[in-house]
Amino acid sequence: MKRHQAFDDILKDMPDQAPVRDRAGARFLNRANALAETGSREEKTLRWVDPEDCVMWVGHNRAYDLLTPENCADLIDSIRAQGRQEFPAIVRTRTGEGPRYEVICGARRHFAITWLRANNYPQFRYLVDERELTDEEAFRLADIENRDREDLSDYERAIDYAQALERYYGGRQKTMAARLEVSEAWLSRYLQLAKLPPEIVAAFPSLREIRELHARVLKPLLVDPAARRRVIAEAEALAAAGGAAAVPAAEVVARLRKAGQGRATPGRSRSAEPEFQVRRKRGVVTIEFGEAMSEEDLRAAFDGYLSARFGDGKA
Repeated sequence: MKRHQAFDDILKDMPDQAPVRDRAGARFLNRANALAETGSREEKTLRWVDPEDCVMWVGHNRAYDLLTPENCADLIDSIRAQGRQEFPAIVRTRTGEGPRYEVICGARRHFAITWLRANNYPQFRYLVDERELTDEEAFRLADIENRDREDLSDYERAIDYAQALERYYGGRQKTMAARLEVSEAWLSRYLQLAKLPPEIVAAFPSLREIRELHARVLKPLLVDPAARRRVIAEAEALAAAGGAAAVPAAEVVARLRKAGQGRATPGRSRSAEPEFQVRRKRGVVTIEFGEAMSEEDLRAAFDGYLSARFGDGKA
């Protein structure tokens, strides 16, 4: 599915200079945006604000607490090099006390600006585009912006879709698929991912590593009560090991499959090296796996790795 180019060239004509604060503490930037569909023109007002005057919208599809200086390093470096944030976040005005705005799209930008301000760059401001949006419109706008971004995990997207299905579409999957302009089959796969038991979710080293493919692989095993109990037990064992002993997502899936099929994990013990391991050094990826791995398990592990690296095709 082609990604919607909703924000291309939005700041193309802005003057090449760093943000400047005016007496009100924000700089206002106006730019006319021609609307091809109607032939009319809409005046957009962009403004530089203090990131502390913004809070994430409750329906935001990114887990803000998973953002770190490491996984936002590319954006932080880009903003620092450019001397400003190039693309505005989408916000709307809040009611009541507290921050003035809630962020619909732009959590990473908010994190990056906040981090820079706290680390020797207090001059940076948060560039926002204020809109009037219903919750459903806000959800679709955020989905358009983030659908193909690799830094938004399948699991974050799946949870967002599951919540939106009930909040905005009354549980009607067909209606939701039509509004998002995706196939029902594609949407169904993400909704299935959101149904993974919490014990299985906890078995993965990070929420960011849980892929839509993993839910497809495990789904048949979770239908049978006996197989489900074995899968959950293995997931709890993996979660209990955790920390430095955490195994890669591909091996998590392989071990859960083995448990569900009633087969013990061959070869090494849980405390030993993982059976399927991916190493990265100086731009080179090395994959190691035990000779005892069956063809079925090796294919599952490679499928998990390829899914994590390149994503899955969208219907």
